[in-house]
Amino acid sequence: MQTTQLKLDEQLPLTCSRKGTCCHGNVVMLNPWELYALARTKNISSKEFRSEYCDMEGIQLKFNGPKNSLGKQACSQYVENFGCSLHAGRPLACRLFPLGRQIQNEKAHYMFQGTEFPCLNGCKEVLKLPKLSVQTYIKEQNTAPYEKAQDAYLEVMQNIADIAFELLLETGLAESGDKKTLALWRKMGKESASELAKRIGTNWMDILLTPAITSSLNDPNTFVQNHFELLQISIQDKFSVLKTNMQLHEAAVLVMGLALFLARSIGANPTELANYWADTAVNFGAQE
Repeated sequence: MQTTQLKLDEQLPLTCSRKGTCCHGNVVMLNPWELYALARTKNISSKEFRSEYCDMEGIQLKFNGPKNSLGKQACSQYVENFGCSLHAGRPLACRLFPLGRQIQNEKAHYMFQGTEFPCLNGCKEVLKLPKLSVQTYIKEQNTAPYEKAQDAYLEVMQNIADIAFELLLETGLAESGDKKTLALWRKMGKESASELAKRIGTNWMDILLTPAITSSLNDPNTFVQNHFELLQISIQDKFSVLKTNMQLHEAAVLVMGLALFLARSIGANPTELANYWADTAVNFGAQE
């Protein structure tokens, strides 16, 4: 879909009318930090929130509430005539809406989908409210810690994929003539969240989405760093001694599966990533 790129000083009708239109019929993806933040605000565990209020195995907020006049269902956390019940812990997608965000050349860029400002579809009264600059809006929405978490998980995703590359390319697996690993990498990129989660397994999904982290919970950067360290330790403990090519293959597939599932949670395209990573491996001597 076409997007409209924005400048930070651009003035837009960003003062919310609080009709709750954007709390109906949308898709909100959650990375592990956002899942934790929502659970903490609701005063339950991340596992409980994931089980009760999430779809796609824990990376998408449920929209299963009452329908509005347009027939769109409300977010599971939306309360009619009140608004978001977890407003303090709302994820980045909700804080930014109707804006989107992309990282290009290590710099954040903001935009909205289409050519007409999205809020005009269902909330035309925003035109009568004060305009805000993009910069002022994102500051008022306190997006900074959530942007940091999103960017940190983007790096974690690549770091996990790098471990999968090491298992394939630096252990002798690729040199053995293995052709199954890259085929499965590409296949996993096309699998549904439930299919990929089943392949990964319950224990690994828990480590990936609801890590047992008890320190530095208020700092997203430290949270994500501790999470990656936990993933590294878990991978090392599981695959410290691999004796056969089949074991190496299974390890490379599992670890890449973790990277691809995390990619979904931060809004990346797993099919494109899987193909890119497989093509890169081929360039380094892997076969398929």
